[in-house]
Amino acid sequence: MSQYEVKTVDHTLNCSVSVPGSKSITNRALLMAALGDGVSTLEGALFSDDSRYFLSSLVSLGFVIESNEVEKEVIVHGCSGKIPKKEAEIYVGSAGTAARFLTTMLAFADGTYTIRCSDQMKKRPMKQLFDALTSLGAEFTYLEKEGHLPVVVKGTSKHKTEVTIDTTKSTQFLSALLMTAPMSGHKLEIHITGDRAEGAYVQITTHMMTQFGVEVKHESGSKTFTIPKEQCYSAAFYRIEPDVSAACYFYAAAAILGGSVTVNRVYLNSMQGDKKFLSVLEQMGCKVTEGEKGVTVTGPESGKLQGITVDMEDFSDQSMTLAAIAPFAEGPVHITHIGHIRLQESDRITAIVTELKRLGIHAEDEGDAILIRPGEVKPCMVTTYNDHRMAMSFALIGLREAGIVIDDYECCGKTFENYFEVLEELR
Repeated sequence: MSQYEVKTVDHTLNCSVSVPGSKSITNRALLMAALGDGVSTLEGALFSDDSRYFLSSLVSLGFVIESNEVEKEVIVHGCSGKIPKKEAEIYVGSAGTAARFLTTMLAFADGTYTIRCSDQMKKRPMKQLFDALTSLGAEFTYLEKEGHLPVVVKGTSKHKTEVTIDTTKSTQFLSALLMTAPMSGHKLEIHITGDRAEGAYVQITTHMMTQFGVEVKHESGSKTFTIPKEQCYSAAFYRIEPDVSAACYFYAAAAILGGSVTVNRVYLNSMQGDKKFLSVLEQMGCKVTEGEKGVTVTGPESGKLQGITVDMEDFSDQSMTLAAIAPFAEGPVHITHIGHIRLQESDRITAIVTELKRLGIHAEDEGDAILIRPGEVKPCMVTTYNDHRMAMSFALIGLREAGIVIDDYECCGKTFENYFEVLEELR
């Protein structure tokens, strides 16, 4: 495995950086464009491991895709809700969005398909989605462990009008059903069990469906979503937002180093839920401003970050970023309602607590929460658990303290291939 020793920054910051397009928006746009009624152009698309698996899977299914990585542009020839090939095999790697979205799309298709994945993806939850799709008439043959990928899926020709999905472990299940429902041509009511029916990623899904011309009916507080019959996505020219999740690493750098960082083209009206992390930084003493170039975060004037207790259920990807800067706060940092992150690329709660302890920091695993007390960081090699967010977030510690080495740092290629190059720009 490759290793990267983070170099400390010995000055306050005054810089701007650019980050890739949003993975969540890119993969949703790819799906809607493929199901659309013509040729769509996606500008600002993310090119990373996850999005490339999505793109290659669409090509394997017979879609015509034109990609320009230099210009960050993808042209998708949509097939009006149909899959060009009736039989195919796809490989989704470790991409959760590709796995959940494409599995659901193929379950609504008229064909038989094999879906393969990485060893990491084989461990991630899928049973709730398989159960919902089976109730709609799809048939699954499990090639290894029941309830998990890899599978062979035979699409459904039935036209049931209701389905129930448990979103406790992942709201991607709901997003997948919402986005692919128009394929049937019939009305579909989706009923939610669990308490995660209106999360930030679901809001991205429904907002983008509207942008691509499909109506979604849902009343605030309701656990039922309705997709009316006879709808099809419209071909579009669509500009993908920069990834706010990626931007937050650089905002966090300003918080612990002082000075200011601007992330180009990230604005406060972003549809991405991770912008809530900006409010967390404000509560900890940072200043957040918006200008023509984008949002700027300035570290606290006092040079001291305040401790905080924060519910991060709806923007849990940033729990790792907050955990990485917590050792430099003046008081304890308590991150709550994040139990579901145990089921992502790694058991992220265990990973955070384990690595902080190895760094000499007091950290407590509270099951659904983490309590971190400030302390003196000691040199350490950080294990990343093949988790891109562990690599990117814990690298921030090395900007302040010498001797921090990130093991298997290249796993950040899942969403941000040149992260460590951009991190170097801060120096």
